[in-house]
Amino acid sequence: MCGLAGFYSNTSRFSHDDLDTMTMSVAHRGPDASGYFFNGTTGLGHRRLAILDLSERANQPMQSSDGRYYIILNGEIYNHQEIGAHLMNLDNRRFIPNTASDTEILLQAFIRYGHEVVHMLNGIFAFAVYDTLENELFLFRDHLGVKPLFYFWNGEDLAFGSELKVICSLPSIEQKINESAIGYFLHYGFIPAPHTIYRDIYKLEPGTWLRVNHTGLQKNTYWSLSDKLLPQVITDKQEALIKLSDLMVSSVQYQLNSDVPTGIFLSGGIDSSLLAAHAVSLSGVKVQTFSFGFKEYQHNETSFARAVANNLQTEHHEYLFSYSDIKSLIVEMNQCFDEPFADTSALPTLLLSKEAKHLITVALSGEGGDELFFGYGSHKWANRMNNPMVRKLGQWISPLLAHGSSRQQRVAHLLQNDGFSSPVLHDHIFSQEQYFFSVLELKTLLNEEKYFPFTGMNDIPAIHLLKQINADSVRKLTAMEQQALFDIACYLPDDLLTKVDRASMRYAIETRVPYLDYRVVEFALNLSPSLKYHHGTSKYILREILNRYLPVNLFNRPKQGFSVPLDHLLQNDLAFLFEEFLSEAVIKHYNIVDSEKVTELKRQFKNGNQYLYNRLWLLIVLHQWMVRHIN
Repeated sequence: MCGLAGFYSNTSRFSHDDLDTMTMSVAHRGPDASGYFFNGTTGLGHRRLAILDLSERANQPMQSSDGRYYIILNGEIYNHQEIGAHLMNLDNRRFIPNTASDTEILLQAFIRYGHEVVHMLNGIFAFAVYDTLENELFLFRDHLGVKPLFYFWNGEDLAFGSELKVICSLPSIEQKINESAIGYFLHYGFIPAPHTIYRDIYKLEPGTWLRVNHTGLQKNTYWSLSDKLLPQVITDKQEALIKLSDLMVSSVQYQLNSDVPTGIFLSGGIDSSLLAAHAVSLSGVKVQTFSFGFKEYQHNETSFARAVANNLQTEHHEYLFSYSDIKSLIVEMNQCFDEPFADTSALPTLLLSKEAKHLITVALSGEGGDELFFGYGSHKWANRMNNPMVRKLGQWISPLLAHGSSRQQRVAHLLQNDGFSSPVLHDHIFSQEQYFFSVLELKTLLNEEKYFPFTGMNDIPAIHLLKQINADSVRKLTAMEQQALFDIACYLPDDLLTKVDRASMRYAIETRVPYLDYRVVEFALNLSPSLKYHHGTSKYILREILNRYLPVNLFNRPKQGFSVPLDHLLQNDLAFLFEEFLSEAVIKHYNIVDSEKVTELKRQFKNGNQYLYNRLWLLIVLHQWMVRHIN
């Protein structure tokens, strides 16, 4: 795990000083070493977090033996040993590695296979390769988007980095606000790829690579969800249990490989508990697990993680934070993400990563389990809303529920779908399950049309994906499958994986996600929905596997995760944020949203309409970002 920075210029726009500044901006991602390549027009910068082969020989950028190629890598190639063995068996064993690093193997494989090398890789990665002979730069991002990669492109010059701040550190790049990104943020709580908050700066999408040379930029997809859907699904339970168990064991075994201490982020839920169980069965040393809770009793969930850890006999570390700890992190969260980002579970993830860093450098985490195996309430809502009777009656029931409890008012907004059909309906369900602004609400909340991006929703990859699948799918997908695909394509890379990467790498911890081994994902995509959601039970097949390791009473409970009681905090410890970032003066100064509507939202929230808490949080985060970044 590392920090990347670099550029390719047809105009000699960037200097070595620029490269130094860019690379230093992600020094937190790689405290162990730094390295540079610069030839006047192309630059590569690297900050290293040493995981495999801790020697200086494995520092980057790494150069090919003939001096033609340079590479920088962020992430891990889990199957590098198999690839290395394959390469050594070619050409009468002319390739003998000089290090135990996966980067050296990756470079040699690229030399042999070019951009096709990406089809050989199992891992989490973002990497760049520069070919000095052809004067070409290649950028790659992993299958599911675990590792981030941002780039600037204006038709002549390209700059890239592991975080948005890398590109923003360049004084020659003007930071112009991408107004449509604001509407996306208020609807999703994040800005979906390929967009960022700035014009001409993009997120490289998962499963994508690009090439830039004197003729321009070419972007290509090497792996996509739609291509992995098969005509038939696996329906036999025993077959599914065997195959999924084998895949998960293989994935966890790959991801335990490290030359530094490793642990598990354990919430006590199904996903992280199963990872811990596999790790215990595979590891030759006592597994370390980490959990957190709040000192305020009603939000302290540590007992669940503790019970799982005790049963599995892990070396368990438990941290209790207070609400005042959350308060102190508000500014740091803004600095971590560089653009508006509203997932408050980033706050405890930051706190936990800071403490865990004293003991480990690699953590396994359970992201992906909910998306692959129907773990969210939105999946159930997709099933309900697929019923024509529910949708028809919903238009009548919605006005009545709008005057009920907070929960009923949320349902009212779900039912106010303006006759949406798939895939826009799945977008609406996601937004309302998160308590965010609906497209209908944004039409009247936003002051100018330029902030409202939902006239052409095809430029949201998840929407485009679902339309493509509905048009040419090899099989008819259920409503729950489509909702889950929306999550995998959009919510997972642009929210959950973004959160985990920035929060853990803030303190130089590499977080690995075994559920997102592409082999597990491809299997889950073609698993019968009835083995994921069975008679009202979500993540059914994961529960069946976990029950081999743990008694059912330890995990058969409502989903919790690393959550923050935001509705409570906004009425107490974080109430000051209303005055600081949602005052009438601030709202009118930036003139993005209707100040009267914001005042009314605050009034309703203070009068007991708690379901509005996330809408208000979105507005707070947006205006906090504007205050910090826009003069």
